[in-house]
Amino acid sequence: MSLPELTLSLQFARFADVAEHRAALPRSAVMRWIRHALPQAAEIAVRIVDTEEGQQLNRAYRNKDYATNVLTFDYANDPVILADLVLCAPVVAREAKEQGKTLQAHYAHLLVHGTLHACGYDHETNQRDALEMEALEILLLGSLGFANPY
Repeated sequence: MSLPELTLSLQFARFADVAEHRAALPRSAVMRWIRHALPQAAEIAVRIVDTEEGQQLNRAYRNKDYATNVLTFDYANDPVILADLVLCAPVVAREAKEQGKTLQAHYAHLLVHGTLHACGYDHETNQRDALEMEALEILLLGSLGFANPY
């Protein structure tokens, strides 16, 4: 199986534990995780941020005044998927600990999840998409060597 072409920009904001997050997100692994969730070629920027930036973005674009684990900004789906994925490092770290996962496993899940959003899935307003997304995430993460994230 040939995976789709991916142009990736991987960015890290400056924050206290950035080295731990960089270590969990080698560029080659991030490329592999995202490509597994893509049906076609894509240009995706991934930005790892602190709580303040995550909260500002969530407030500005979703009218929710808290930092969330992943935000997907999808701009186009044809002929190439264009998207930004913003992950809030402190939220991801806290959730990984609460769920008994490694930081890397949780990042893999959230990057696959965010990529599926960029592909047009919407679990918040579409129950069918929610069920499909969950099944796809389990399947894709399993093929990448990760346990069921749910």
